[in-house]
Amino acid sequence: MLRSGLIATKIGNSSYFHEDGKNTHVTLIKVDECIVSNIKTFEKDGYNAVQLASIETEKDISNINKPQRKIFSSIKIKPKKIIKEFRVDNNNILEIGTKLNADHFKVNQFVDVSSISIGKGFAGVMKRHNFGGLRASHGVSISHRSHGSTGQNQDPGRVFKGKKMAGRMGNKKVTKQNLKIIEIDIQNNLLMIKGSIPGKKNSIIFLKDSVKKS
Repeated sequence: MLRSGLIATKIGNSSYFHEDGKNTHVTLIKVDECIVSNIKTFEKDGYNAVQLASIETEKDISNINKPQRKIFSSIKIKPKKIIKEFRVDNNNILEIGTKLNADHFKVNQFVDVSSISIGKGFAGVMKRHNFGGLRASHGVSISHRSHGSTGQNQDPGRVFKGKKMAGRMGNKKVTKQNLKIIEIDIQNNLLMIKGSIPGKKNSIIFLKDSVKKS
């Protein structure tokens, strides 16, 4: 059953203390009001989806492109920063203007969370791929942290694509699956999710029902 997800913002990390005194590391997620700004149907578009708009922008209405301006004016809301589409089943298509908040999910439910990971810049193979490095003695000179041989010969005569080498680390979309919702603060629209979530403070987060766990 495919259901719409939510757009949220990462606040930071904290500890959640249970009634028995045990504490769990959680990530705090702030759910700004998500409004259904458009829908896609199989008959018209070839697939079913719900388009959500969330997080108010500081842009002036005149600086927003015409198609988005038309969407916001049609449902009479202020311009939003993020517009995201979620695939849904035919039974879960929502009406335009429907508002979704933190109570869209339930406590102890499992969710999949996507965000842009923290960028680390150009990194070597020991930091980027956890390589062990070369020997500290006996012939190795000034290349202790290098990746060593890339493993090819006259045939095929090239390095295969995807070879683990030094390069840009982080700053890419990462999805963590099966994260458990520990607590929901409906009044403040906060979700407390067990474990860590990709991205830095104030990163945009996309949540949806777990694919692997019901």
